[in-house]
Amino acid sequence: MSTNVWYYVDRHQERQGPVDAEIIREAYRGGQIDGESLVWREGMSQWAPLKQFELEFDLEDEPTLLTRAPAMAPTGFDADAPTLAYASPYAPPMATVASHVDFDGDASDVVYAGFWRRFCALFVDGLLVATVNYAIFFVLILIFGVGGGLLSGLEKAASGMNGAMVGLQLSMYVIGLGVSAAYFVLQESSDAQATLGKRLVGIKVTDLQGQRLTRLHALGRWVSHLLCYFTLYIGYVMAAFTDRKQGLHDMVASTLVVDQWAYTSHPELQKRELGGCLITFIVVFFSLIVLFIGGMMFAIAAIGQGGWR
Repeated sequence: MSTNVWYYVDRHQERQGPVDAEIIREAYRGGQIDGESLVWREGMSQWAPLKQFELEFDLEDEPTLLTRAPAMAPTGFDADAPTLAYASPYAPPMATVASHVDFDGDASDVVYAGFWRRFCALFVDGLLVATVNYAIFFVLILIFGVGGGLLSGLEKAASGMNGAMVGLQLSMYVIGLGVSAAYFVLQESSDAQATLGKRLVGIKVTDLQGQRLTRLHALGRWVSHLLCYFTLYIGYVMAAFTDRKQGLHDMVASTLVVDQWAYTSHPELQKRELGGCLITFIVVFFSLIVLFIGGMMFAIAAIGQGGWR
C-alpha cells in the first residue's frame, strides 16, 4: 500500500486529512466512505473517486461496491493557486474555492442561512472585532497614560470626567465603528463573500441575484445593520421568521445570506441541516447562560438571607 499522505471527503461532506492509506482503508471498511468518495494527494491535479485507486488501497476484495455513478468533483481547481481562508470540504490544501467565477445565476436550489448559523457567525465576528478594539484601546491607554497624563485623569474620574477621558472615549467610539466597518465590508465583498465567522459555518453574503457584493453595496449593508441595534436586536431575530431568512438589514440593503455552495454549479453540496459542531456550540452557549443566571440568582438569594457579610 502507498505511504503517501492522503486527504478524503467523508459522508458528511467534511474534508479529512492528512492521513495515511491505512486510515482511508479503515474508513472504507467502516462505511464512512465508499467508492465514490473523493480522495486527493500531492501530485494529483484534481480530486478523484476512491474506486480509481482500489488496487493501491487493496480494496478489490472488500464487500462494499466500488462502482456507481461518476463522482462530481468541484470545478475551478488549481493545484498551484494560493489557498483562500475560506475553503470547501472538497478543497485540498493548495486548492482554491470557486465563488463568483463558478456563479450560476439561474440556480433554483438555494439553501438560505438559518438563524442559528447566522447567530454563531455573528458571535464569532463580534468576538474578533471586540478583541481588535480592546487591543487598540490598550495601546491608546499606554499612549495617553505616558504622554497625556491620562493615568492621573483616571484618578479624578470619580468627581467628573476630564478632557482626556472624554477624548479617549470619543476616539474609541470612532475607531470601533471603523474597525467594524472595515472588517465586514472588506470581507463580505471579497472572493469569499463572507467574514471569518460566516466562513466557519459555511455561509456567504450575496445580492438578490446571487452575485458578489461590491464594496459600496457591502458598506450599505453594514450601515443598515445598525438599524438592528435601534430595534433592540429584533432586526437580527427577523432572520428566523422571514421567507428567505433575511434580517432587517438584509431587507434594507437587498442582500441574502446563503450556504457557501448556493449559486454555484454544485448546489447539491449545500448543507440543509445544522452540523454537529454548530449544535455543540448552541448547547454550550445556552448552558453557560443558564449557569450564569443560576449563579446570579444564588448570589442574590444569599445576600438577601444575610449569608454574605
